[in-house]
Amino acid sequence: MRGHSPALPTPRVRARGAALAAFVALAPLISSAAAAVGPQEITAKLPYDCALPSGPQRVAVRVTATLPDRAKAGEAIRPVGVTTTVELPAAAVADLTALKAVTVVPETRLALDVVQHGAKAAALWRGTSGATPPVAVPAKGPLTLTTTGDVPTVTAGADGDLTLTATTLGVDLALGAADGASTTPASLSLDCTLAKDADGHGLLATVPVGPLTPTPTPSGSPSPPPSASGRPVDPAPSKGSASPKGPGAPKGSTKPGTPGEGVGGSRGKAPKVGDARAGASAARPPAPRCVNENPTSKSLTAYITGYSNVRKLGGASQIPVSCVQIEQGDPQIAFPPDGTIHLLQESEAHLDHQGRKQTPPFKSTFLTFGFTPTTATMILEQAGPMTVASDVLLVFPDNIAETYVRAPLVLRVLDVEVNGTRLDVGPSCRTRTPLSSPEPDPAKYPGPHLVMLGKGQLINGTDATGYVLTSGGPLTGEVTIPAFTGCGTGGEDLDRLLTASISGPGNYIKQIQGQTCAVTVEVPTEGQCTEDRQPYEVPVPER
Repeated sequence: MRGHSPALPTPRVRARGAALAAFVALAPLISSAAAAVGPQEITAKLPYDCALPSGPQRVAVRVTATLPDRAKAGEAIRPVGVTTTVELPAAAVADLTALKAVTVVPETRLALDVVQHGAKAAALWRGTSGATPPVAVPAKGPLTLTTTGDVPTVTAGADGDLTLTATTLGVDLALGAADGASTTPASLSLDCTLAKDADGHGLLATVPVGPLTPTPTPSGSPSPPPSASGRPVDPAPSKGSASPKGPGAPKGSTKPGTPGEGVGGSRGKAPKVGDARAGASAARPPAPRCVNENPTSKSLTAYITGYSNVRKLGGASQIPVSCVQIEQGDPQIAFPPDGTIHLLQESEAHLDHQGRKQTPPFKSTFLTFGFTPTTATMILEQAGPMTVASDVLLVFPDNIAETYVRAPLVLRVLDVEVNGTRLDVGPSCRTRTPLSSPEPDPAKYPGPHLVMLGKGQLINGTDATGYVLTSGGPLTGEVTIPAFTGCGTGGEDLDRLLTASISGPGNYIKQIQGQTCAVTVEVPTEGQCTEDRQPYEVPVPER
């Protein structure tokens, strides 16, 4: 997003009021509770068929939440206390044991259809295990996993019953080995479909909208579709009509880091009206596929690429263009004791390469011991949640943004050639733990992980400079490469060789993130998204 600060005077006596004004501008994008008569508790027991390494398995899923028993048109309906419990059968536990996993950290992605008067919108209920310890994998099944999390609000644009129906389910498991390190692979993702024999076909809840005696929708005037973004969505414009711009990332926007607009109705091919990029896609450089299959109103996608030094080898490795999926958090305003005013936002993200949380494979060539050419094929594999924490210091008119990106990444070595001769490192060669960086807040972000910092400035009337989440920019950091494990075959232990050649501290890293695509904006601003909702901007690595 090309953000800039609002046109407000600079004296500090006006700063607090100006900051509040900026926060009010974000208010439509922040969920708010709906006025309702009372709560309704829902508990749904749903059978799902999930794809596991050993084949499809029936999995029992229980979803609980609290919803209002009635709401008003135009007011946000907030589900609270959303909990998803997944019971994996014995066969699934055997699959985890075969991968040598002794613990798992679960995340869930429950997709829903939100329907009113035949108009449909999509919502995604995400859940995590929070700060609880990893779940131990039993010697034999079953294994029960529980996740919770805040979910999007829903707003109905007219009176009438609104239904929420569960559809697909994704279960992401971060796997832990006996020594506390990650397994190979470091994660397992299960794609699940609702079983055909599910009672009620996945219906979770019905919320009446309007007065006790609902007002019927006039014939020939369908109500606007419900929105999973927390506000009504206008019907799609007719052919030839002007389409309003969503706030995904227009130039001149005064809302840095805000989510894109939600899209009402069933997702289809984006309309071409007002799309200035329609004839320019041929100029876009080639890039890996980067599509969010289950987006919400806060979903962003972006490409990232750059270099990482390998200090011991006196060279740098280029990390290829990689897809990042981002789910924005709600912005919050903070008034710390020092008298400053901050706009905070913490988002979640993950790498995505062909459905796996990793970069594409990449090759790097170094002179080992200063004279032997060595080529290695590697990937960076995500071993846990990635967070994007943004802090905008509101000092008008030149707001200062700092963003920390934290990601636990394991370096896996797939293939090595030394002076043209293949060195068989085997299928399990990787760093013993994730890469690690100095962490400014270790109490909040424990454990080894990469830390990159982006700094930006949003000056009134101009595009953002430096790094801002939605418009991208440079991210830099310093990383320690841990010791290697699992390298070698046939009794040949290559761990010490790779550790001596590569591992160590002080490796500078610089990544360039491109402009994000606000996935669910009906007609994105020029240069944000391709017609099939992939990021339009493919960044170029910089040293």
